[in-house]
Amino acid sequence: MLSPHLMHIGHMKGVGHDPVLFSVSVGENIAYGLPDNVVSKDDIIKAAKAANAHEFIISLPQRIAIARALLKNAPILILDEATSALDATSERLVQEALNHLMKGRTSLVIAHRLSTVQNAHRIAVCSEGKITELGTHAELLAKGGSYASLVGTQRLAFE
Repeated sequence: MLSPHLMHIGHMKGVGHDPVLFSVSVGENIAYGLPDNVVSKDDIIKAAKAANAHEFIISLPQRIAIARALLKNAPILILDEATSALDATSERLVQEALNHLMKGRTSLVIAHRLSTVQNAHRIAVCSEGKITELGTHAELLAKGGSYASLVGTQRLAFE
């Protein structure tokens, strides 16, 4: 039997097998049951990180957009900086979903992260409003131009 002082509702919180989510933001769901003046946005983010949920939450809008696009099943797909706000782990997961989504579709991918475009059939490098290089990832690397320089810079950033 629980001691009387532990029976107070504020001393316990359960995590069931089928939790209820409310039609409010993810942050409000995390802070549910606590007064607004007690929980800050930083507290919510710390809790989400401790639960290993923060990166998923950050990537959720992209994942929902991918699901919408899959459901729509349009033959032409435009991806505009689809992974720019994600960390490396979430980017990899979202990129896998995007690769699935792009199969059998004409896709226009706009990205600064070169990992997003390296598997494209044709890459166009734009500078000052003009296409300055055009080719596959391998062709542009071999050319040694601005694309190759960008690849080198981004690789250094991750080393």
